Order: sequence, then C-alpha cells, then structure tokens
Amino acid sequence: MKPRGVEPPQFRQLLGRFATGVTVVTSRAANGEPIGMTANSLASVSLQPPLVLVSVEHRHEMHAAMEKGTHFVFNILSSEQEALSRRFAASEPDRFRGVSYRENQHGIAVLDGVVAHIECEKQTSVPGGDHTIFIGLVVGGDTTDRRPLLYYRGGYAGLSR
Repeated sequence: MKPRGVEPPQFRQLLGRFATGVTVVTSRAANGEPIGMTANSLASVSLQPPLVLVSVEHRHEMHAAMEKGTHFVFNILSSEQEALSRRFAASEPDRFRGVSYRENQHGIAVLDGVVAHIECEKQTSVPGGDHTIFIGLVVGGDTTDRRPLLYYRGGYAGLSR
C-alpha cells in the first residue's frame, strides 16, 4: 500500500518556506540532568487557558523526558545564538557544557541571552505520526528586546529591522 501524503523531500521543501523562530526546549531527564533540543514546532494552541505545543520525535532522547516530566521551558533564541541552536540540534552527549543558564523553580534550564522564555506545565500529549505533540499550560516566562533567530529554507536568518 502506498503511503498517503507527499514524499518527505517535498514536505520539507513546502514547510521550508514558512519562516519560524528557533527555540531550545529544555526539561529534566530521568537521571536528573538538564536536557534540551532545538525545535521550531512551537505553536500557540489557546489563549484561554494559555496553551502552547511542541512536537518531539519518538526516537529523540527528549521524548522520554517529556513523557515522564511535568514541566518544560521554551527558550526563544536571539539572532546571536545560532551556535546554540546547532549545538542543541546535534547529538552531543553534554549539550549544556559551557552554556550559560539558570534553573527555574522546577529545576528546568532557562538559557541566558534569549529573546524570551516560556515556562510550561505539561497538560497532555497527543500522538502525531513519528512524533508526539506535547501541550503545556504557560505558567510563567519573561521577554527581552533582543532580535530573534529565524529559520527559513534550511538556513538561519535574522530580522533586518
């Protein structure tokens, strides 16, 4: 039986035309260590209550942390943090080595120098193909006036204004 939908290369090409912000989602692994991954799947779900979502691939180590954990943080990267995005997108064993961050009241890493951070309490999860969609209630956060890091057509970009 032929799979439904477009092939992965066309899917990537189509969605590559949608410019997104870049985040590093952080949580806590089962062993208590901080864990993070680069994601551009942050989306608003609802204003009342304030809900957001992230999609995490089943095979990624973040998946187990998100399934077991109760809290996570979106760190919205600034235009000066492309190297952080690449680091947390790679499969390095210790992505936090040398990274400046603090822990919030739930012990989740909040990276320094970000445009904003959004603190979430996990509400539910929904299957989504080879990913799971995790929905969180926004329970805190903070913003700055830094310029955001953007991802477009397979590369990084910034705002000109």
